[in-house]
Amino acid sequence: MLPNILRQSRSTSSRLSPLLLLRSIMTSNIAKGPVSEAIAEKLTSSFSPVHLEVRNESHMHNVPTGSETHFKVVVISEKFKDARTPLKRHRLVNDTLKLEVAADGPVHALSIVAMTPDKWQEKVEKGEAGVGPSPSCRGGDGSLPKRN
Repeated sequence: MLPNILRQSRSTSSRLSPLLLLRSIMTSNIAKGPVSEAIAEKLTSSFSPVHLEVRNESHMHNVPTGSETHFKVVVISEKFKDARTPLKRHRLVNDTLKLEVAADGPVHALSIVAMTPDKWQEKVEKGEAGVGPSPSCRGGDGSLPKRN
């Protein structure tokens, strides 16, 4: 299913090429907060994405309210053309965010969707471009502070 913003953009701008349409919605779901903003800045600087989402999914886990520990990022960039496998693209993203995902860094969990604009466009045309939320936490290992 297409995200609402994409469905709305599609219906109102049929004259735009699909890639221009994609560029027009590039940062629709950026989370707010210092860790979220640092992630967005680093990914933007490293990949110049045509589409970027940084989702703080910490509220779905057993952490204090307002935490920034669990994230999902969706990065669509031409810079992934040479990284042909998902593993290579994930390594590029993880390397960019190495301080955030380090053992003593603020990010406990990072889910990554990274692909080229061509691959994303294929998914858009098939109606599969929406990236849903991660599943709710099933308890974890108890290493994080308890929710307030």
